[in-house]
Amino acid sequence: MQVSFIGLGVMGYPMAGHLQQAGHSVCVYNRTTAKAQTWQQTYGGDVALTPSEAAKDAEIIFVCVGNDDDVREVVSGSQGALQTANPGAILVDHTTASAQLARELAEACASKGLRFLDAPVSGGQAGAENGQLTIMVGGEQDAFDKAQPIMDAYARHSQLLGEHGSGQLAKMMNQICIAGIVQGLAEALHFGKQANMDCAAVIDVISKGAAQSWQMENRASTMIEGEYTFGFAVDWMRKDLSIALEEARRNGSTLALTALVDQYYADVQKLGGGRWDTSSLLTRLTGA
Repeated sequence: MQVSFIGLGVMGYPMAGHLQQAGHSVCVYNRTTAKAQTWQQTYGGDVALTPSEAAKDAEIIFVCVGNDDDVREVVSGSQGALQTANPGAILVDHTTASAQLARELAEACASKGLRFLDAPVSGGQAGAENGQLTIMVGGEQDAFDKAQPIMDAYARHSQLLGEHGSGQLAKMMNQICIAGIVQGLAEALHFGKQANMDCAAVIDVISKGAAQSWQMENRASTMIEGEYTFGFAVDWMRKDLSIALEEARRNGSTLALTALVDQYYADVQKLGGGRWDTSSLLTRLTGA
C-alpha cells in the first residue's frame, strides 16, 4: 500500500521502518530533513520536504509528532497533509494529544472527504523498535478495518474503542494508571531500602503475587541500580498527564493521585531529570 509517515521521532522512526519492511511503499516527512534522509538510507522509501508532499497519493497518512499544535501544523497548516490528501484516504494520528483535537481533526478530514482515526500508542521506544505497540483507536469501523492490517506492522494489539476521541481518552487512562503504579513502586523500594531489606530479593517474591505489574517486571531492577537514562521521558509523561488533567477538569472527574504524581515529576525535572525514564520518581525520595 502507498502510505506516508509524518514525524520521525523516537517512536515514528522505527514505526515507519516497520511499514517499509512489511512491503508498503512509504514516503516520510520529518521537520529535520537530514533525519528523514538517514531513515531512507536505512530502510529505503521516499523523502518529502513538506507534509503535503508526503501525503500526496497516500492511501493512509500516519502522523506521530509532539503535541496538539504540532499535529495541527502538519495536518491543517499551509503545507499540511490536508492540502493534497486524496478523498477516501485515511489519516491516522498516533500522537498522544487531546480528545478535543481528535474531534477537530475528524471534522477537518470529513470536510475534505477523508476518514480519521485517533490512535495513540503505548509501549514506549522499545515497543516501537520491536513492533510490539498497543494501539488505542477512536473512529469509524470501516476506517479501522482498513488501517488495522497496516498498523499490524508495528503493533501487537490494536482495538477500536468508540467514536473519535476515544483513543485519546483511553491513552489518558493508560497514563493515569502508569503514574500511580510507578509512584507506588518507588515508595516500596524507598521503604525497603530504609528498612535495610534486600530489595531485589523482595521484588523477586512479590512480583509472583498480586503486586506484579509491567513496571515492576521491567523497571524495578534498574530503579534499584539508579539507572534512568532510557525509556519514556519524564518531560513526555508530564505532557501526557497535563492532557489528562485538563480533560478531567472538562468532564468533572477527580484525579487527586494523578495531580500529585504530576507534581512529583516536576520535582524530578528540577533535579535535572526531564529526559530520565518515568521510573525516576524514586530519585525524589532518595535524593539521587
